[in-house]
Amino acid sequence: MGRIITPVKIKNLRDPDKSIHIDAMVDTGASYMILPSAWKERLGDLDLIEIAELETATQTTVKGEICGPVQIQIEGFRRIYSEVVFVDMEPENGNYEPLVGYIVLELSHAAVDMVGHRLIRVKRMDLK
Repeated sequence: MGRIITPVKIKNLRDPDKSIHIDAMVDTGASYMILPSAWKERLGDLDLIEIAELETATQTTVKGEICGPVQIQIEGFRRIYSEVVFVDMEPENGNYEPLVGYIVLELSHAAVDMVGHRLIRVKRMDLK
């Protein structure tokens, strides 16, 4: 399966001057918007909602800080208001790999096109 990388803007709702524009990998196995702890200060003072245990793709358990409130916008899709999770990440070749999880995708009305390796707009919301 190919990798889908998408531009994302994340903004601190209480301090709109604190925002980041990033390229993030779409990961339908992740739940939240996952960011490296090293970027936490770039978003300013966010509420620490919870320290949660997270299971990685390699079945390793790590701790993550769920923080918010933030505005998240995947380029070309609607803005959402949610939380982000900061985790300790090791940069690969000097670059971190933030993740867009399934909660962010669903709230943004974005779906993964597995054939075209891209995000597409969900035309209708489920009511069933």
